[in-house]
Amino acid sequence: MTPSVHPSPSAQPAPTDVAIVGAGLAGSEAAWQLARRGFRVALYEMRPTRQTEAHRTGHCAELVCSNSFKSLNEENAHGLLKAELALQGSLMLQAADGVRVPAGQALAVDRDLFAARVTGLLSAHPNIHLRREEVTSLAPLLDRHRAVIVASGPLTSSPLAEDLRTYVGDGALYFHDAIAPVVMAESIDTTIAYRASRYGKGSADYLNCPMERGQYLEFISQVAAAEKMPLHTFESLRAFEGCLPIEVMVERGELTLAFGPFKPVGLTDPRTGRVPFAVLQLRQEDRQGNLWGLVGCQTKMTWPEQRRVFRMIPGLEGAEFARLGSLHRNTFLNAPTLLDADLALRGEPRLVFAGQITGVEGYMESTAMGLHAAKRLAARLNGTELDPPSPDTMTGALVRYLLETPPDRFQPMNSSFGLLDPPGEKMGKRERKAFYARRALDEMAGLEAREGFAPPAPGPIR
Repeated sequence: MTPSVHPSPSAQPAPTDVAIVGAGLAGSEAAWQLARRGFRVALYEMRPTRQTEAHRTGHCAELVCSNSFKSLNEENAHGLLKAELALQGSLMLQAADGVRVPAGQALAVDRDLFAARVTGLLSAHPNIHLRREEVTSLAPLLDRHRAVIVASGPLTSSPLAEDLRTYVGDGALYFHDAIAPVVMAESIDTTIAYRASRYGKGSADYLNCPMERGQYLEFISQVAAAEKMPLHTFESLRAFEGCLPIEVMVERGELTLAFGPFKPVGLTDPRTGRVPFAVLQLRQEDRQGNLWGLVGCQTKMTWPEQRRVFRMIPGLEGAEFARLGSLHRNTFLNAPTLLDADLALRGEPRLVFAGQITGVEGYMESTAMGLHAAKRLAARLNGTELDPPSPDTMTGALVRYLLETPPDRFQPMNSSFGLLDPPGEKMGKRERKAFYARRALDEMAGLEAREGFAPPAPGPIR
């Protein structure tokens, strides 16, 4: 039988060490990790007393989009992240085991059974007190607890978001994603794409994909015809003029892009000695130069359509996408300006953030940031210090992305091998993926051994 989502009216909460705001994937994982390390946790969840526009139940860790956690293959970036989580005793993987549904090499679950199971495990833990209350101000929680973790997710309520502004400032809390696709550097055809900056000013920091008139007109016709993802009614987007979806620009006229983000002025193609009709520019997204973003290509095309349409661009015919574009409501921080390696707010180390609000995308990415935040906080509260997760792990690479991405181009990111440092020697793609997996899991196993916390934990789900 599924446990009640409401605590007994007569139950008096025991004193708690840490308050966690939000019982989604990240908050639930953080609560579990702290509780199993002996800390008493008050886990606040406003549902079902107050629902969001996307949730249906009051269960913890309710999945509101897909029921898939993506690949289980360790030689896939998403599968590698799950393998790292399994090594760390993740609650989400424990709950997924037993409620799986057929999905080939992916881990997919019965969403209702999964959420009910997470809720049951949390409710039954003696160190977790699940409180069905909306948090609108963090100050009272900071007064009563040794630390507070904010894991309120992309649909953070308006009162809490307003309160967060008092801690992070007006310009560092965002409410919508307008994300352009990102491709892997190795998949760009550099016999076509060339380095240059407009007018020759500064260094040649951009890669440029030249388009003749016919290629450009066919591209924009396919953008217009492509299948789009509908926005939910609560996601009505008021886009800034400087960050318009590519579809909106195409609707304004066939030359809007050519006179906007695709303008070719000053970008002479060295192969022809001429200025192309239009140019798609790619901008480096990470310090390692593995990831390149498509400038001006924020989009709500479906993911299959994005792959089809953007591969029409000369130089991107074989593009491998590390991130696809999206437009949706998403409350997240400008993490590089605000957070430290513990995902704590600089200047207020007792206030920690976890999950999508930190600037990651995806179920398991949110889970990983919840687990990371909880482990780091547990060590600090115990007066000890953990080794940071190596950026050779997918977890550590995500943390590095949150901390080191230039703030003016920071956008939420999911797992990608492009976040990892390449091997020191040349390898084929298949061999390189096996190397990434082996290196990351050896690193994570070493981190776990050095932490010295090893209660019984489930093995990897395969």
